[in-house]
Amino acid sequence: MPSGDGRLSHDIDPSDRAPQDACGVFGVWVPPTETGRAEVSKLAYYGLYALQHRGQESAGIAVSDGSRIVVFKDMGLVAQVFDESVLNTLRGHIAVGHCRYSTTGSPTWENAQPTFRSTGHGGLALTHNGNLINTPELAARLDSADLTATTDTEVLTALLATAGGDRSEARIAAREGAGGPGGSSPLKRLEGGPMAAAREILPATRGAYSLVFMDEGKLYAARDPEGIRPLVLGQWEDCGWVVASETAALDIVGARFVREIEPGEMVEIDGDGVRSERFAEAKPKGCLFEYVYLARPDTTIAGRSVQATRVEVGRRLALEHPVEADMVMPTPESGTPAAIGYAEASGIPYGQGLVKNSYVGRTFIQPSQTIRQMGIRLKLNPLREAIEGKRLVVVDDSIVRGNTQRQVVSLLRDAGAAEVHVRISSPPVAWPCFYGIDFATRAELIAGNLDVEGIRDSIGADSLGFISLDELIAASQIQKDRLCRACFDGVYPIPVEESARGKHLLEPTRS
Repeated sequence: MPSGDGRLSHDIDPSDRAPQDACGVFGVWVPPTETGRAEVSKLAYYGLYALQHRGQESAGIAVSDGSRIVVFKDMGLVAQVFDESVLNTLRGHIAVGHCRYSTTGSPTWENAQPTFRSTGHGGLALTHNGNLINTPELAARLDSADLTATTDTEVLTALLATAGGDRSEARIAAREGAGGPGGSSPLKRLEGGPMAAAREILPATRGAYSLVFMDEGKLYAARDPEGIRPLVLGQWEDCGWVVASETAALDIVGARFVREIEPGEMVEIDGDGVRSERFAEAKPKGCLFEYVYLARPDTTIAGRSVQATRVEVGRRLALEHPVEADMVMPTPESGTPAAIGYAEASGIPYGQGLVKNSYVGRTFIQPSQTIRQMGIRLKLNPLREAIEGKRLVVVDDSIVRGNTQRQVVSLLRDAGAAEVHVRISSPPVAWPCFYGIDFATRAELIAGNLDVEGIRDSIGADSLGFISLDELIAASQIQKDRLCRACFDGVYPIPVEESARGKHLLEPTRS
């Protein structure tokens, strides 16, 4: 339900357009005991809280008690949407949750997730991290009356809810038998329900999608054949199961990491455990930008610690772009691991030059023009005594539009820095992402329009250095051909038609 006064959340610093991932997804199945029914919504709440960095526009949880599904969602942060009284009303033993940052469809209550549909077999509540690239093609299969929101997730939910018709025995049998990876048992043939619908719809769905969904009795998950966005399976010792975007969310709720949901795999979870099958051949192309910025540092992706990767990138960055300086400092918090690595490899002392106000981020208060002009000072304040008169190496994870770095350099100079040398732990972001990050045109990207020297001049730094793509990939310890690097090199693993590009594809043309 929407907020009582109809207000939406706003970023207190609209000029600070850091890259945002589409969403965080979380699902939980626990035994239907009284304790489980009371705790499932709180487990989902804490899981979403751990994934808050992946989306700050809206949040929602759907819960099933075995006979019906209840959905509660609203605009705002997880802690703004849910409180104890709301969570106490969401009783059941299955839940799916979502925190959203919009990449298809406007940031409105109607577009918040989980989405819900009634089907011929009951209800369906679905959450989605990623971005589909054939949304117009998929939407053409539906009547306009089938859609009540303007997201690719809405289209996918409607298709899954209306899937059916004749499914030949051969078509079903072809997907039975061996089961999926990780030792899961084969999936028994289903005459209907979400898994049967997914078999029909997902092979025709292109783009990035890590899905966690549910009906009244079971929890489901699926991941696109390229595995662009992360999705992991965890388990509690007392026989509960959890699916989440990142391993950090498993840690927060006390679950043990079991394995990743594989590209092209879907799973079904209930009291009999986990059953798995493939709906498509795996063609792994995990997002390299997850290691740079999107994922939490305490997350593990494809067996590699994100924190360890970022520190190693910093070491390699120091070797690629050395400079004489007095202190290495991060732009908090995103630049901290790479700054640690840079200091280690360069021998330049590490120090703190900026203090971050952790409580400034998103708020229900619309900032005035005067407050906007304060810009980054609302979030970062310099430690003058630490930086005055010093030659600084300032390490950050990426430059997307250049606004943050420009303000940081100005802030440090105003505080008395003698020199400001900027080092970036990713290559220039020069190409748009169509798989779930919110830069969708080259015009939005400073590296899409300027070379390195032009960017240096634009942000006002004394020098500027980016890690090379080869060194970033080497730090990830993942083979180049198993990574999506499109935002860095323009090589898209799934071609995107021009007609399928844009955030407002399903919305009325704006005059």
